[in-house]
Amino acid sequence: RLDEPLRMVLERMQTRILIGTTYFGIQTFKCPLDFWVYQELLYELRPDVVVEIGNYRGGSALALAHLLDALGKGRIIAIDIDQKKIDPRAKSHPRISWLQGDAKLLAGKVASRIDPAERVLVIEDSEHTHANTLGVLRAYAGLVSPESYLIVEDTNCHHGIAAGPSLGPYEAVEDFLAEDGRFEVDRSRENFGITWNPRGFLRRVR
Repeated sequence: RLDEPLRMVLERMQTRILIGTTYFGIQTFKCPLDFWVYQELLYELRPDVVVEIGNYRGGSALALAHLLDALGKGRIIAIDIDQKKIDPRAKSHPRISWLQGDAKLLAGKVASRIDPAERVLVIEDSEHTHANTLGVLRAYAGLVSPESYLIVEDTNCHHGIAAGPSLGPYEAVEDFLAEDGRFEVDRSRENFGITWNPRGFLRRVR
């Protein structure tokens, strides 16, 4: 409907994606337009390691692994506070290793699994509170390679849709950027016009 307010369109799309969007039959909780951008980034950057924080059922981790299969390189470190719901097809993919627990407390273990020469991309999609998101950004920023990305998902909470914590990922990104000058927002990655990650594509420039 052309006369429907944009906010209502975004909320309806969000509901459709949360409930109905799957990859190989597995729920992903990802905006398909954003995931297309992820595909572009993987092709451009050819990362050795993708750290995905927040996995739910493992659909997005499996999709990322299949993209790395197509590239012929790379691995995924998948982290979640509770991985009991991970689909067996994702659980068994050879490019994915799984870590269960608080991502902030696991940062040291993750770092120990990454060689300093490896190119790393990080996707943050864990609990969407301001405190948790800011803590994760602080913990994992140093792992991101220069010219690579720290992607913060669901910054649209109360910045596009009336859902999620009212001080959430968006505000955490603003606070993080104010204290860490190594990163800049890359809004060119929002060029489909609809994203769940407004101001959430953080490129490491230093």
